Amino acid sequence: MEPVNIRGLTIGSGRPKIAVPVLGETREALLAEAEQVKSVPADLAEWRVDWFAQWPDRMALLETGAALRAALGELPVLATFRTAAEGGQQGISHNDYVNLAQALAASGVADVVDIEVFTAGEDVTALIGSCHQAGALALLSSHDFARTPEEDEMVDRLIWMDGLGADISKLAVMPHSPGDVLALLSATGRAARQARRPIVTMSMGGLGTVSRLAGEVFGSAITFGSAARASAPGQVPAGQLAEILALLELN
Repeated sequence: MEPVNIRGLTIGSGRPKIAVPVLGETREALLAEAEQVKSVPADLAEWRVDWFAQWPDRMALLETGAALRAALGELPVLATFRTAAEGGQQGISHNDYVNLAQALAASGVADVVDIEVFTAGEDVTALIGSCHQAGALALLSSHDFARTPEEDEMVDRLIWMDGLGADISKLAVMPHSPGDVLALLSATGRAARQARRPIVTMSMGGLGTVSRLAGEVFGSAITFGSAARASAPGQVPAGQLAEILALLELN
């Protein structure tokens, strides 16, 4: 696996990097949360654009994004519009999703753009190209809030996204038993050995918390921790997460 670099941060080598969500519904709330992110051990900030009430207003979106970028300094920004179909706050049409992802990349606000692979559909390759043209990385993602697929299916999905040209491939699933968590961890290890670029996986909810902690062992390159608020079930506060990762760090 070949690591990727953004603003001096290497993803895919050493301990998993900690991403902390910024979830403000307004510009003021967003910038206040950015200050909280800077007070915890975050390696990158995830701007959850689907939480921002004015996201359909392109000017307001990009002006707010620029203010967020300035407030976070050199902390890398992952821009994510998580659709309602994959656990997010908003529904969005296919064309609007594609245009929004392109705008986030082109604006310089995002160092990494999350692209839901099934939402992007036939436009996924073009969106990856738009990210690269703008100097941003493309993170392809797939979320299943209902179940944990079979292990082989999870491996295949990660390797498929990697093969599409993702700089980072992400898979998040919902467990219903300890066996589901074990299947996700096993799939992570198998995919990490085959993938060209870094992968990110997690088993959600309290049952899957161990998957957010054991990435260095199994090969997941990023884990998500919370500052002000959690953006998904099972997130651990970033400070506690950093302490646990340090204890588990491989030497």
